[in-house]
Amino acid sequence: MSFSEPMLAPWLLIACGVLSLGVVGLALAQRPWETLIADRALQHRWLAATVAVVLLWQLRAQAVDWLTLHLMFTALLTLIFKAPLALITNLLANLALVLLGKAAWPLLGVNVLITGVIPVGITVLVWRLVDRRLPDNLMVFLFLCGFFGAALATLGTGLTGLGLVMLGATDPEAIYLAQEYALFLPLLMPSEAFLTGMLLSILMVYHPGWVATFNDHRYIDTK
Repeated sequence: MSFSEPMLAPWLLIACGVLSLGVVGLALAQRPWETLIADRALQHRWLAATVAVVLLWQLRAQAVDWLTLHLMFTALLTLIFKAPLALITNLLANLALVLLGKAAWPLLGVNVLITGVIPVGITVLVWRLVDRRLPDNLMVFLFLCGFFGAALATLGTGLTGLGLVMLGATDPEAIYLAQEYALFLPLLMPSEAFLTGMLLSILMVYHPGWVATFNDHRYIDTK
């Protein structure tokens, strides 16, 4: 879910922009480019993933002018590249929507928040809980981080978008339409979960070293 036209109150747009800027700034403060510079293969994988996400985001369902539904792949990017690079990819994808005229500039902060910051935060939280609290089991990692984490991240995105509309929509009808759109969340959640889990399982089997959050020594070699 992302917004296409500014129908939120200006103060809410500014608040979301400041929050998104702060989180992206924290991600950049971790200097993720140093890892990219040191690993040429990672550069290729990350750039390919970024281009793929930008292209896939063009496949969107839109019944009203200001709101669109699409797959995010944010949870998958977070598990493969970790949070800083995932947020940068999300920022670039949202910038592409703006440059292509599919989203207004004032909505950049809002869209980064609901399609980047929120799902990345949820995915990292699920991964941390699995990594620290649960046994080193490959299927536990796959199903909880991949399938369940992606579904939960999609739910968080939808509920956050709905909450923003109810909090600061300038058009009363928008609240009703957003509530109607929320009914599509049960359809988006399994789709996002299935694609994330499927692609993650393929990588874990054939290229486990590509998944930055997956320790193949703990989950495979020691079994």
